[in-house]
Amino acid sequence: MNKDELASAVAGKTNISKEKAKEVLKAFTEVVTEEMKNGGKVQMVGFGTFEAVDREAREGRNPKTGETMMIAASRVPKFKAGKALKDMMNE
Repeated sequence: MNKDELASAVAGKTNISKEKAKEVLKAFTEVVTEEMKNGGKVQMVGFGTFEAVDREAREGRNPKTGETMMIAASRVPKFKAGKALKDMMNE
């Protein structure tokens, strides 16, 4: 499902226009991104948690040449599914 299909599905479930659903999805992603950028996390009970985590520098390999190289430390987004979502997936 892509963003356009998601907006259509949200519009259908909430009886709002597809354009309004796109605005809501855009606002949601902006708010979550900004919160993670500022070091916070967004918890949606029953669904999951969005947060940013620090990844340490590490040694890796270039898959094309096999040569070892250093991979710089970075901050990456992370999503951890909530228990209710996990349970639904296994019904």
